[in-house]
Amino acid sequence: MYPVLLKAPLKDYIWGGKRLKEEYGFETDLEKVSEAWVLACHKDGESLILNGELAGKTLSEAIKIWGKSAIGEKAAAFPYFPLLIKLIDACDRLSLQVHPDDEYAMRVEGEFGKTEMWYVVDCEPGAQLIYGLTKKIGREEFEKRIRDNTIEEVCNFVPVKKGDVFFIPAGTLHAIGKGILIAEVQQNSNTTYRVSDYGRLGADGKPRALHIDKALDVTKTEPPTVPYGAVGKVLKSGDSEIRLLAECPLFTAHALKLDGEYTVDCEGFVSAVVLSGEAKVIWEGGELELKKGSSLFVPAGVKTVLCGSAEILLSQV
Repeated sequence: MYPVLLKAPLKDYIWGGKRLKEEYGFETDLEKVSEAWVLACHKDGESLILNGELAGKTLSEAIKIWGKSAIGEKAAAFPYFPLLIKLIDACDRLSLQVHPDDEYAMRVEGEFGKTEMWYVVDCEPGAQLIYGLTKKIGREEFEKRIRDNTIEEVCNFVPVKKGDVFFIPAGTLHAIGKGILIAEVQQNSNTTYRVSDYGRLGADGKPRALHIDKALDVTKTEPPTVPYGAVGKVLKSGDSEIRLLAECPLFTAHALKLDGEYTVDCEGFVSAVVLSGEAKVIWEGGELELKKGSSLFVPAGVKTVLCGSAEILLSQV
């Protein structure tokens, strides 16, 4: 086993922009790139391996070849590859939406639910997003406000700045706002229920579908209970700093400000996504250059050292 550099499947939803093409180097004929799925083992998008003997294979295929030891004991306890990681460029605001929990999603959609975390990589001045509600309301009021287009009156609009963190448990109403670039760590699911899309038309010229009944079933109609914004303990590691962004039974995520060398914990698999700067990864038998936008999958048990000056999102189970 060895660290593999990944090629991301790209998505061109109507609200996306061009930063992922122009600043992060994702090559595509698409006019815009809304999302880069920088770690993906999902039927709607698969990461491709770019280096070594497994080049050209999907990450899913590599894990089958390597066996469960490649992802580690914690990840192997899940009945599916547990993580999906994205870079999201919101040139326009996303729909107001919610994700179901595992029980509901498995019963209704046939896949697992979605708890996720947002890390604000960059944003325009004045940018804001929606995170939960400003007050607790009942199901009847929630439905009435959806149908008469007054739901935004009770949404919790949060001004954001670079480096802010939002942990979004399944059932939390949310929407990424215009002018925000986000790194998202989430359960490996693509189930989303739109509550409102502000009357916007899709690429086909028709209003995009809403999922009101399902949203009524799964939404926690209350204010958020998890601290958000400039949160997360920061620890020093030599000249580098590592900040805890999220820690739950589903995943752990850190932001590493690399300055020099940092040894990667290799008990389970590690995803490393370069958000800025340049770095090199070294392991016994090889090394790779990493640049802004690079996504690296390090199999469990493979000791690696990151060298350079960069901000890197590290995620694992």
